[in-house]
Amino acid sequence: MEKDMRGETDTNRYVVRYVLVCLSLVWAVVGPAPWPDAPARASTPAQIYAAAAPAVVLVVASSGSDVMSGTGSIIDPTGLVLTNSHVIFDKDAKAPYRSMWVFLRPDRVTGNEKTDLALRLQATLVAHDPELDLALLKVTGLSKALPVLPMGDPATIAIGSRVLAIGHPEQGGLWSLTTGVISAEWENFTQVPGKHVFQTETGLNRGNSGGPLIDENGQQIGVNTSMARKAKDGLAITSISFAVKSSVAKEWLAKQGVQVAYAKSFPPAGQGKDSVAPQVGGTVPPTDSGPRQALPSAKPQPAKVLENQPEAKPETGPGLPPVRPFSLDRLMRGLAQVSEDLESQMEQMQEEIRKRR
Repeated sequence: MEKDMRGETDTNRYVVRYVLVCLSLVWAVVGPAPWPDAPARASTPAQIYAAAAPAVVLVVASSGSDVMSGTGSIIDPTGLVLTNSHVIFDKDAKAPYRSMWVFLRPDRVTGNEKTDLALRLQATLVAHDPELDLALLKVTGLSKALPVLPMGDPATIAIGSRVLAIGHPEQGGLWSLTTGVISAEWENFTQVPGKHVFQTETGLNRGNSGGPLIDENGQQIGVNTSMARKAKDGLAITSISFAVKSSVAKEWLAKQGVQVAYAKSFPPAGQGKDSVAPQVGGTVPPTDSGPRQALPSAKPQPAKVLENQPEAKPETGPGLPPVRPFSLDRLMRGLAQVSEDLESQMEQMQEEIRKRR
């Protein structure tokens, strides 16, 4: 009897081993199952980046010796850029910076500042709100329509939704990509009425300010605005960053006469034919410093459908040089030299005019 039971036990062991081997082979071929909450049409980070990055800009503001840099997103093909108020506001002077520039993304970011920052355009301030930490810039000197980053409805986002950010972090590369998830939601953040934010563990640092927080459909659902890095007792804090919800930005823009509609559909990355871009409702004068600056609202205009989303061009591939941190000081020296050259040319022109008189 013992012999029969022992033989049966050995047989069971062989069967179990056989099943385990079969399962291992299936796992090796099929791989792990996808996340159960992943949308069926969700794009990869590389696809989202390729489609969205051309509509992300570097924002630089200066009042001479003082300089600030951040990130912005193009919300209208005529050159309207959404960013943070603290990116363009000089705290010491208690006024917006005198000079502002927007740098457009080149076809390929290589780490060579001469080519990465070659597409420079002057910008003017349209409006800003220090409490909501939002600002609207207008790019001047455009020769063609700009790519637009569609705005998504934050109501479709839940805790755990995967998101990514594109920006220019301090000591990092230009147009850097970071990924993460939504960690929490806050209403009336820092006791500011109407300032509703997402908390995210997506990697954000100084320089990401004003840049877009993007969902898996390539739509902007937040404006990255702040981060927590140190507690009152000096203890380090990690993975706690905040983005003003796109619904807050949408409502604030409407008060400035800029009507923005949420994207109507979820196109695959690189195809923005169904996305809805904002329509400028009227001319909005520049504002001065001060809290909660509200400008007269222009008559709302219906949003129009645009078909100018750039074709996806992933950055991956052999032969790409390593991206190195950009130098804000070096950048400002170059801008200062440009300003001096322009002033010199103006003086020469004025001298020629005086001679002819």
